Amino acid sequence: MLSVRGLTKNYSGRLVVDSVSFDLRPGTVTAFLGPNGAGKSTTLRMITGLTPPSGGGSWIAGRPFRDWPNPGHVAGVLLDASAVHPGRSGLAHLRNAAALMGVPADRARQLLAQLGLADAAGRKVGGYSLGMRQRLGLAHALLADPPLLMLDEPINGLDPVGIRAVRELLRGHAGRGGTVLLSSHVLSEVDQTADRIVMIGGGRVVADGPIRELLASHRSLVRGPDMGAIANALMRAGVRVQPGPDGQILADAPSDRVSDVVYAAGVRVHGISDHQQDLEELFFRLAGDPR
Repeated sequence: MLSVRGLTKNYSGRLVVDSVSFDLRPGTVTAFLGPNGAGKSTTLRMITGLTPPSGGGSWIAGRPFRDWPNPGHVAGVLLDASAVHPGRSGLAHLRNAAALMGVPADRARQLLAQLGLADAAGRKVGGYSLGMRQRLGLAHALLADPPLLMLDEPINGLDPVGIRAVRELLRGHAGRGGTVLLSSHVLSEVDQTADRIVMIGGGRVVADGPIRELLASHRSLVRGPDMGAIANALMRAGVRVQPGPDGQILADAPSDRVSDVVYAAGVRVHGISDHQQDLEELFFRLAGDPR
């Protein structure tokens, strides 16, 4: 659905995005992650044609986004929820957008109700809270029911009820065969929503794959009656160790390797299990922990 190849952006000799490439398939939610300044927003702006790339390109269903005669029908985009005229009502904003896209006007009220803005439909957007503007931006992205959604921080400012509603909306879109590219700093929500992660750091892709595969750390947790003997056996075999949760040892090796080492050393163990890192741990490991 979306193909990105070698997207690159230089600003006055400063390389902001460096040869970013990935593909998105229908039926998936992909989280686009990275620390502030990593190049996420610039990449999204290049995909949508708002920022010209210095190199590379991107194609939605075979064409650059700007080459589609009515691009809102192929991709719904939310990059900046504040980019709405503050003097217009939420309903007027959506009706204007619907007219430009050739979408029936009653679709505006339908989406306002779906996203919890029915009571605020006639109010000026300038009086909306951040969370309300986010929901209005989502309604705009969904107007033409496009197959692809590209959303930058869509749950910013939402309360827990709103966050859950957006999660269900995105999972439902993917379940019907749609494609979602989601940028977010709320890692706990990404873990519940995304199937896949594309992570960038310093303008380059540093990880790309199914979320469960990336969270598999290929390390092990070990416990036994003599933790010192276990640690010594593993270190003699060249396996790095460190303290783990609940007094266990975290060994930098898969569980079968750890089992072979302690068995050969004649050291008793009570348990060996694969270590599953969480998304925050993966994020800091790949992006670099600033602490």
